[in-house]
Amino acid sequence: MPITPTKKIWMDGTLVDWDKATTHVLTHTLHYGTGAFEGIRAYKTLTGVAIFRLREHMQRLLNSCKILMIEVPFSLDELCEAAKETVRVNDVEDGCYMRPLVYLGYGEMGVNPLPSPVNVIIAVWPWGAYLGDHGTENGVRMKISSWTRHAPNSMPTASKTVGGYVNSGLAKVEALKAGYDEAIMLGPDARVSECTGENLFIVRDGLIISPPPSEAGALKGITQASVVRIANDNGYQVSFEAMRRDDLYLADEAFLTGTAAEVVPIHSVDDRLVGDGKPGPITKLIQSTYASAVRGELPQYESWLARV
Repeated sequence: MPITPTKKIWMDGTLVDWDKATTHVLTHTLHYGTGAFEGIRAYKTLTGVAIFRLREHMQRLLNSCKILMIEVPFSLDELCEAAKETVRVNDVEDGCYMRPLVYLGYGEMGVNPLPSPVNVIIAVWPWGAYLGDHGTENGVRMKISSWTRHAPNSMPTASKTVGGYVNSGLAKVEALKAGYDEAIMLGPDARVSECTGENLFIVRDGLIISPPPSEAGALKGITQASVVRIANDNGYQVSFEAMRRDDLYLADEAFLTGTAAEVVPIHSVDDRLVGDGKPGPITKLIQSTYASAVRGELPQYESWLARV
């Protein structure tokens, strides 16, 4: 989706004009992909803009950097305050998407990342439905990708690593060029892992099931965890189980979750309708509850919101 520029980008503790927030073409991460990022959303609420699960996202960013042996020069509290400051100065009253990025800067070249300077940026901009309004309302068409998700001993799958998303990009392009909305990726053991940027759930006989992130090579999702809480609060049990592709074909309902995508029903997988091809009742309940929670309409989920 196109980016709509805002006023300022936070760069290493300083707010910089959008057009001046640049880096050198010999920046280490540009060449070798060592870096980490997050995707965060902020929403309009009745009492102003609130960032959804800000602290959890920034902690995951720091965890990713620890895995990659990148020493971040800012604390968790400093990153959270920087995120709020960036939202405030950009006047995004209707909400926004936020991209924190830790990258290795200019000054060293070669595969060894350790001598490179560490830079941190936070940018925000308005962003609509990641998979489109039609997909959000009616469901998306999915394709099992021919590209396998990383093996956990080849790429650290618990880290949102910059270079790791080449794998997702290949799967996404393959799906789009074949006429689908999104791809589902299998792990090296041919079990279901995740989508290109989202976790996956199915509903079968009233039970909600998702692949276990650590075993499936998937990123442990913050939206995924939020959905588990919402499901439990509404009396539904959620289990994490290894899943084959035919489990997707035979599901009663299916949906995907992610910060950018939010909660999106799945219409079909490999041209096989999921259920009757329409969003099911459990999916719609979780989707509507999540939409209310992020907008501050449900007091029981207030702790998820960082008021700006």
